[in-house]
Amino acid sequence: MRLLFVLPRFPYPLDKGDKLRAYHQLVELAKRHEVHLFALSHSPVEEWQLEALRPHCASIHVERLRAPEAWWGVLRAFLKGEPLQVGYWTTRRAMRHFQEYRQSLPCDAMYAQMVRTMKYLGGFQPGGCTTRVLDFQDALSLNARRRMERSRGLTRWMLRYECRALQRAEQKAQQLFHTTIIAPADRDAIDSSIAIVPNGVDTDFFHPSPSAADGESHTLVFTGNMAYAPNVDAACFLVGEVMPLVWASIPEATVLLAGADPKPAVKALAGRRVAVSGRLPDIRTAYASASLFVAPMRIGSGMQNKLLEAMAMHLPCVTTTLAAAPLGAEDGRHLLVGDNAGQLAERIVSLLGSDALRGSIADGGHSFVAERYSWQAAVAPLEEILTH
Repeated sequence: MRLLFVLPRFPYPLDKGDKLRAYHQLVELAKRHEVHLFALSHSPVEEWQLEALRPHCASIHVERLRAPEAWWGVLRAFLKGEPLQVGYWTTRRAMRHFQEYRQSLPCDAMYAQMVRTMKYLGGFQPGGCTTRVLDFQDALSLNARRRMERSRGLTRWMLRYECRALQRAEQKAQQLFHTTIIAPADRDAIDSSIAIVPNGVDTDFFHPSPSAADGESHTLVFTGNMAYAPNVDAACFLVGEVMPLVWASIPEATVLLAGADPKPAVKALAGRRVAVSGRLPDIRTAYASASLFVAPMRIGSGMQNKLLEAMAMHLPCVTTTLAAAPLGAEDGRHLLVGDNAGQLAERIVSLLGSDALRGSIADGGHSFVAERYSWQAAVAPLEEILTH
């Protein structure tokens, strides 16, 4: 089959969850189908990025979004009561170029990622794509509501608007397209009929490592894109509220916050016992440098790829119910769960104080990921939808 992917970001490097998901789905489907890629981008896509996708794509079109046009789209979306992110990613120039690209290669099925690309799926004439799939990825309306509940002032008002607009868009998308989502909890926040297409982890790439490549070591690590609001909140919560309780028992404990584009609030956390790395050439060095992984997520939605990666690398993990539930992981067997600063600190201290417990949780998490989260298995339900 000829498949057309429409993505809101170029899916390489793999420094964001949506890019990682799209990349592995594309690579897996390209083993059996002809894949064409139309990727939107707000920054230049360099040759080395294109080279990573060319072996898997029959053609690639990168549409550079220009800031003035994107913000004009936001205004148009607001006046129509549509999600602001839909307006930001749907400029008139991009839509025109997309239509030209699509008409040059009639496709059998089309796959678009996230609500912000839903307009690219619309308006097909007879003889065009017969199957259209929109991957919600996460329940973005739920994400916006959770962020709204922790915000104030103008930010709270904007998130309330976006939450309601996203809810309308999610409902409309279900009427028009096949829809997929990563986790059952996010599905149930929208509609129980949405198909589950989980994430996976590349266990050939993320595998147990004896030590960090650069020789540095840390007690615990938290990774993620450090410009993403839920990760910023988690990093600040970890250092500001959880770690003081840990340091009361283990004053020598150190923290590594690793990930691209750290916001000023994250950079400000750096100190004698806290390192902020920024983007790393290989994120595995961050995992390998630590004794355990902590993901104290309080807002956001969907599945946390960082937990899958850490478990694949045989790190014992501590996280919240919000992050553990989408995985289907069992507290006390595959990872440890706490939902406030005191509980998280207690779990961290208990792991650091017991080699046996660290080994048991690391073994359980590693086996869990290996059995349930291969990309081949994760992509199978999507392929079923696209080809039938």
